Amino acid sequence: MTNSLAGTFRSILDIPMISRTRRNHGLEHATLHILAKRYPKTRMGGHSDSNGFWILGDVPVEAVESAAREALARLQRGEHDLAVHPGCGTNYATSGVAAGLAASLVMLGGGQRRRDRLERLPLAISLATVALVAAQPLGLSIQRQVTTSGDPQGLEILEVKPVNRRRLKACRVTTDG
Repeated sequence: MTNSLAGTFRSILDIPMISRTRRNHGLEHATLHILAKRYPKTRMGGHSDSNGFWILGDVPVEAVESAAREALARLQRGEHDLAVHPGCGTNYATSGVAAGLAASLVMLGGGQRRRDRLERLPLAISLATVALVAAQPLGLSIQRQVTTSGDPQGLEILEVKPVNRRRLKACRVTTDG
């Protein structure tokens, strides 16, 4: 990336709403890492925005608050890798785009007959698989550089409250900063 393009990209990431979302996303991931150690058999997920994040799963609100506060303290102490999570949607999106592009490139080339396209299917599957493998470290890198921030800066936890919608159990963590 050229210096001016990199500078423009960095300035976009520094837009206050984007910056806060990235920091909340990092705090969400750090919170999920801590909760996963405390509740290893519980399925959990999260979603972030500029005002905080959601933790989805059957976890007590007190545990979410404790984990979020510990996560914030650890990020502030420099444990920035907590902001990157293997279950992040960034990884899935990166993998899907890479595999889809690889398969599409193969399937779009070649003959027009159905048989010609079917003969290319094994190559498309092989290239999509290679793309999925290559996308794993790429997704983690995109998290580190784009979709999360391991530096919470002035982020503060304002409130943690339970939200139950029918059968979905969740906690809303509201932040400021």
